Amino acid sequence: MGFQIAGIGTAVPNELVTQEDAARLAVELWGASLGRTATLPALYRRTGVHKRHSVVIVSSTNGRPAHQEFYSAATCAMDRGPSTAERMHRYEADALALAARAARGALSVCDWHPREVSHLVTVSCSGFSSPGVDIGLIDLLSLRRDVTRTNVGFMGCHGALNGLRAAGGMAALDPHGRILMCCVELCSLHQQYTNNAQQIVANALFSDGAAAIVGTAARTHMKAYQVIDQRSHLLPDTADLMTWRLGNHGFEMTLSPRVPDVVRQTLRPWLSRWLAEHGLCLKDIQGWAVHPGGPRILTACAETLELRPDQIEPSQQVLAEYGNMSSPTVLFILDRLRQSMGESSLPCVVLAFGPGLTIEAALLR
Repeated sequence: MGFQIAGIGTAVPNELVTQEDAARLAVELWGASLGRTATLPALYRRTGVHKRHSVVIVSSTNGRPAHQEFYSAATCAMDRGPSTAERMHRYEADALALAARAARGALSVCDWHPREVSHLVTVSCSGFSSPGVDIGLIDLLSLRRDVTRTNVGFMGCHGALNGLRAAGGMAALDPHGRILMCCVELCSLHQQYTNNAQQIVANALFSDGAAAIVGTAARTHMKAYQVIDQRSHLLPDTADLMTWRLGNHGFEMTLSPRVPDVVRQTLRPWLSRWLAEHGLCLKDIQGWAVHPGGPRILTACAETLELRPDQIEPSQQVLAEYGNMSSPTVLFILDRLRQSMGESSLPCVVLAFGPGLTIEAALLR
C-alpha cells in the first residue's frame, strides 16, 4: 500500500527582493569591501533566479528593498556579519509562523481538521532550536497533544524526500493515521560575507520558504498522488562536492562546479535501473519534479534524461520565482504539477540532490 499525498500547501515570507536588488544589496553589505563590486551583478544574473523571498528583507523608505538591521555593511574586510547564535535566534523567531502557513494550506486542501493529525514530521537544515518547530506547530495549530513527532534535520535540499519516507513509514505502521509533514527553511539567514566563489553562488541562489503535505495510507482521495517507492543513491568519492557546515557566522555552503558533470555521468543509468524494477522506462514518466539546485544542475538533468523543455519548465519556473529554498522546493514544483497537469503528470518522478553527494528519488503514480 502506497502513501497517498492528499494535500500540499506552500508559503513564503511576504517580503521579496528582485535578483537585481539582491546583487546591489550584496555589494553594499560585503562585496565592496572585498573588491566584488563589478563581478557580483553578473554572477547573480546567471543563476536563473528573478526574485526571492526573505525574512530579513523589508521595503525601505524609498521603496527599494533593504536588509533589516539584522545585516549591516561590513566595517572591514574581516567582518563576517552576524554570529551563528544571532542567526539561530532569528530562525527561532521566524520559522514557526512560515511553517504554520504552509501546514494550514495543506490541511485545507483535503478539509482536514488539525486534530485529525496523528503523526507530525518536520524537516529543516537551516536552523536549530528546542523546543522547535514541531512543538510550536502543535501549539499554534492546536494539534493533539499525543501526536507522534519526528524531526528530519540537516539533510539538505533533499530533506523533503527524507521526510516523505518517514511519513510513509508512519502510514505503513498505522494505516488509519493521518500524517502532516512540513519543511521550513530560512536560508537567507546564512548570507556569507566572503570571497569564496562557491559560497557567493549560494548567496545568489538560496531563499526562504515552507511547504507541507498531508497524507495517509488509506485511499480516500482517488485522484491523489500515490508514493509507491523511494530510493537513495550515495555516489562514491563525492563527499567534497557539496557541503553544508556550521561556521561561526552562519552555515557555510559549498557547491562544486563539478556537480553537473557528475549528475550527467551517474543519474541516467541509476534511475533507469530503478524504474525498470517497476516496469517503467524514462519515456514513461510524464511528470518531473527536479530540485533546481542551480541552472547548470537542471540543464545536466534535462540533457542526461533527454527531457523535453516543458518537462523541466516547472523546475525552472520555481527557481526563477522563488530561488532555491532548499527542502521545500521540490514540493513547490510538485504542487505546480498537480495544479497544472493533474493525473496527466503521472507517473511522476521527484528528484533532489544533497551533500554526500546523494541522489534521492520518489516514484508517484
